[in-house]
Amino acid sequence: MTARQLIDGASFGPDTLRALGQAFDAAWQEVAGNFGDDAQDIEKARTKLANALLSIADEDSRDVEVLKRAALQRMALDYRHRDDPVQPPDGTLPMVKVPREKT
Repeated sequence: MTARQLIDGASFGPDTLRALGQAFDAAWQEVAGNFGDDAQDIEKARTKLANALLSIADEDSRDVEVLKRAALQRMALDYRHRDDPVQPPDGTLPMVKVPREKT
């Protein structure tokens, strides 16, 4: 399954899915140059980004910029902690707090 299929197939309403798709595209545009030219490496990175985005999203997530920043932060934490000897043995990672939109 491609990263985009993960996003498009998530169980959210249409407005949230649209925001998630836009946030994914914007976040990928920022980091794409860090992953070389190998198609497999690129798709792995895109999948990690999609999973990072979905891990911080909820039904009320509609602010594209907030979603993008939180997904990039989550992805960075995932990379930082994958070889971290201080990481808890259960593999858990620190939570990324997503700011709520002002109503």
